[in-house]
Amino acid sequence: MATTMTVARESRAAMTIGALGVVYGDIGTSPLYTMREVFNPEHAVALDPQHLIGAVSVIFWGLMLVVTLKYVILILRADNRGEGGIMALTALASKAAGATPKRRMVLLLVGVFGGSLFYGDSVITPAISVLSAVEGLEVATPAFKPYVLPISIGVLIGLFAVQRLGTGVVGKLFGPVIGLWFVVLATTGLVQITERPEILAALNPLHALGFMREQGLHFFVVLGSIVLAFTGAEALYADLGHFGKRPIQIAWMGLVLPALAINYMGQAALLMRDPSALENPFFRLFPPVLLIPAVVLATVATIIASQAVITGAYSMTKQVIQLGLLPRMHVLYTSEKEIGQIYIPLVNWLLLAAVLLAVLGFGSSSALASAYGIAVTVTMFTTTLLTFFVLRYDWRYPVSFALAATSVFLGLDLVLVIACSLKFLQGGWFPLALGIALFTVMASWRRGRELLLESIGQGDPDLVPFLQALAAEDVKRAQRTAVYAVASPNTVPQALLHNLKHNEVLHERNLILTVVFHDVPWIGEAHRVSVEALAPGFWRVQVNYGFKDTPDIPKALASCRSEKLPIDLFETTYFLSRETIIPTRKAGMARWREGLFAFMSRNAGNVADFLRLPNNCVIELGTRVQI
Repeated sequence: MATTMTVARESRAAMTIGALGVVYGDIGTSPLYTMREVFNPEHAVALDPQHLIGAVSVIFWGLMLVVTLKYVILILRADNRGEGGIMALTALASKAAGATPKRRMVLLLVGVFGGSLFYGDSVITPAISVLSAVEGLEVATPAFKPYVLPISIGVLIGLFAVQRLGTGVVGKLFGPVIGLWFVVLATTGLVQITERPEILAALNPLHALGFMREQGLHFFVVLGSIVLAFTGAEALYADLGHFGKRPIQIAWMGLVLPALAINYMGQAALLMRDPSALENPFFRLFPPVLLIPAVVLATVATIIASQAVITGAYSMTKQVIQLGLLPRMHVLYTSEKEIGQIYIPLVNWLLLAAVLLAVLGFGSSSALASAYGIAVTVTMFTTTLLTFFVLRYDWRYPVSFALAATSVFLGLDLVLVIACSLKFLQGGWFPLALGIALFTVMASWRRGRELLLESIGQGDPDLVPFLQALAAEDVKRAQRTAVYAVASPNTVPQALLHNLKHNEVLHERNLILTVVFHDVPWIGEAHRVSVEALAPGFWRVQVNYGFKDTPDIPKALASCRSEKLPIDLFETTYFLSRETIIPTRKAGMARWREGLFAFMSRNAGNVADFLRLPNNCVIELGTRVQI
């Protein structure tokens, strides 16, 4: 018993250390630029003790309300079979509250829009984090200033270039390095606090309220920079499935929150003593002899923070593909042991292009700070909105309780969105435009697939009557198994019709295969396959996956033996239909959206690779379909 408890404690400790690197890298690097932006001269906030205490008090209590109460205490409980993230929450909310197809679709669209904005964060986070770290070289000597941009670009290109190698080995160092980072944050902040202990008054929420009241409507302008301290909070929930609730909570309460609070107060204490430190208050916390090591540590920390959102973009893309919102893409698995470690080349290079555009277009972390925030806060708002439906319809709490638990956070999120929206023209449009463009792509793909299936279903005969009539005919049978992968299990596969027409042959065993991705993260092996006999020599097989499962059709078909359908995989041929989309002027979608869908369909990843079919056993037959 004691041994079991010891192992459990060691496992939880390892998960907690791991959570430090993956979950808290983003929010942990916010001190690099937040205080500098809050007191940016453009905001006209006096750099005096009263305003420094007030601003830090708002940051501290924002961390308590937005991160601790909302995410750590409330939203971490809203798991979808142990998984978190906005797509998992969307699936849970739409399933629980989807009493009507219309409501289900509305909730799905809300969640998809929030998820689309995540990609904006995946672009801005690497750009602003790496730039702000390398800018520390300017503090060491102004001679480095011309090299900040080239060094930052080099670091970012290197970061994206090594993604295909995987993060298994380096990932083990993420936790200890970020743990060291938080210790440094706390230590440097504490040194400054001992010089000006009056900054500890920021722990009193009355100073936050006083700061807000004194600023009036101008507070919204300042809040657009204060929100930089909260970016990365969504990662707590997104990585729930990787580490579990308790390690994430322990890491936050035990190290991350205290270190962040101490560092922000330390920077304010430094600015009390030396207002000229506003040039870069974070790096001015360090004595000159430690400045270069501090820049190196900060750069490594920002690379880790960037790695977390890049990996998150891969995982999000895979989930979205399997929910039917994006076309198939080539997915590489970078670890033989960890199925969650994936690399999607197209996503990687598109992200790199967008990140480099952001770095070159904005030119500095201060300019990028204006672009940061709006996408993150809108995602926070949609997360809280979806949580209400989980509380009300999945957990069955009364309406009054569900409203009470979420309305305060909805109000806070709305205030943050409004504050960040004030910087729309200064750069806030950039991540928002990325999110809207991606949402349009997702909506067009989903609607296009619906129109495609409708069009195919209109021309194909019903499956069961056709097979029953076919079974009565004397058709030559090949002594093999044919698997026809279809989207609709109720109509005759185009590939089967082509096989009969051109080859005039049937196989001894014919499987009408449908792969269904459900709105849950995982499907257990016991529920993986269902088999239904249709006619002599014909079976309908449905293979079920969750949106975080990895499809493997041969492995799934091998389990059909338990359903009294033994299949020799070495004597199996997979027939696939590849549709060529022909846009028309029919009602359905705008012509440009049909053209976009046709383009995506032509360039979609190979379905055989996606389903892990053996290449030497696949036959593809094409057909032209008008939508």
